[in-house]
Amino acid sequence: MISNIDDVVSLMKRRGFVYPGSEIYGGVANTYDYGPMGVELLRSIRNLWWDFFVTRREDLVGIEASMISSHRVWDASGHTSGFSDAMIDCKNCQLRKRVDHLIEEYLDQHEVKELAKASYDSSIISEEIFQKVITTKKVEGLSLPQFDALIRAWSISCPSCHKFDWTPSRKFNLLFPVHLGIIEGEQSLAYLRGETAQGMFINFKNVMDTSRVKLPFGIAQTGKSFRNEITLGNSIFRTIEFDQGEIEYFFDPDKTDWKVLFEHWCSQMWTFVTKELGIKDENLRWRVHSDEERSFYSKETQDLEYNFPFGFKELWGLAYRTDYDLKQHMLHSGVDLSVFDVETGKRIIPHVIEPAVGLNRILLMILCDAYTVDTEKKRTVLKLHPKLAPVQVAVFPLVSNKPELVDKAREVHAMLKPLARTAWDARGNIGKRYLYQDEIGTPYAITVDYQTLEDETVTVRHRDTASQERVSIEKLHAYMQL
Repeated sequence: MISNIDDVVSLMKRRGFVYPGSEIYGGVANTYDYGPMGVELLRSIRNLWWDFFVTRREDLVGIEASMISSHRVWDASGHTSGFSDAMIDCKNCQLRKRVDHLIEEYLDQHEVKELAKASYDSSIISEEIFQKVITTKKVEGLSLPQFDALIRAWSISCPSCHKFDWTPSRKFNLLFPVHLGIIEGEQSLAYLRGETAQGMFINFKNVMDTSRVKLPFGIAQTGKSFRNEITLGNSIFRTIEFDQGEIEYFFDPDKTDWKVLFEHWCSQMWTFVTKELGIKDENLRWRVHSDEERSFYSKETQDLEYNFPFGFKELWGLAYRTDYDLKQHMLHSGVDLSVFDVETGKRIIPHVIEPAVGLNRILLMILCDAYTVDTEKKRTVLKLHPKLAPVQVAVFPLVSNKPELVDKAREVHAMLKPLARTAWDARGNIGKRYLYQDEIGTPYAITVDYQTLEDETVTVRHRDTASQERVSIEKLHAYMQL
């Protein structure tokens, strides 16, 4: 477990996991590009998520909805009116900052006793709310005037120029508008999706009509979402473009106990993270949303949190959204999205439980959890689960200037290539090759040496322990169990 996010960010850039977006032109804030190692890891996460939640289950089907959709979709969902963050601007240096982040950063830097000494406007902030803020160090559910009152109470200065000269807090919508065609106006207005969920709700009837599904069942989707928000700067933890893995699980609340179903999804999420991804249990916890934080239509919301270097933060959200979404789209579209129950002869509007995760955030968690400094052997190691590693096997000739060793190593590489993610490396000395593979998380490094030419065995080096064994070439794949 790493204690400094800067170390992971350095490794991600140095070893080709993640690059800053548009870097040669000075960059675009909160955008990132995935390099050769990063794209393989992200693909593995996406494929594993799909395999675990869709392929292995009988009650899940998948779709891939468009990333651009009619503005009416987002009017119906409430995003055009309520999908916003409170922002504040420094008049001196023009820094724009999310108000909740500004206040919570200040809270994290000060002790409760010190915070409690502040004088505040009791006509705006009640004593109960003030005490809750300083003890929980959270500000969910507060109004804009309450945000401003807290900033005044503690005289929170700008983190950039250190002046206390703020505009009033204001709401900024997070959706990205796009105009289709050559004529701007409401007829051409559309949005890049702010979440993948709405594509599943508006295609609910299509899926019911074209698939042999019946309640309870789920629709799953992975893909890009876009949110025009200002982030805390913790690398890829929160970005304006991100990959989601989302499920909408539909059920009849009269026949299925939502609490039992909710617990089932809690268990599935925990199992995926700990067993499939290999994340340590002690770095995870559940957090129940407060009434102020929870969306008004949600009956229960919990976050599975991971202990990132910057503290416990949301990894995966689980929400019981009731029948709000389907009802909204029925109301705004005029299309009947109810389901006929042949047993009761009645039509029902299904309720929904939604597990939703950012796949990029999973990638960051995996790198943080796997990052290890081996002080004894003076090396940095990414202890990735073998099925996630961008390179699962690296093949080396002991030296690159002996054709017989190079040719034999090429044979081994060609044999393994169809069976695992395999890399060839003949650069520099063998020690530097090992250190490079350790840093990108390669579980096994195979060296073809002079003994190989005599007995058809190779040296297999294990990433985590740096121990080595001789293994017959014909038994390599079975030995590594990839």
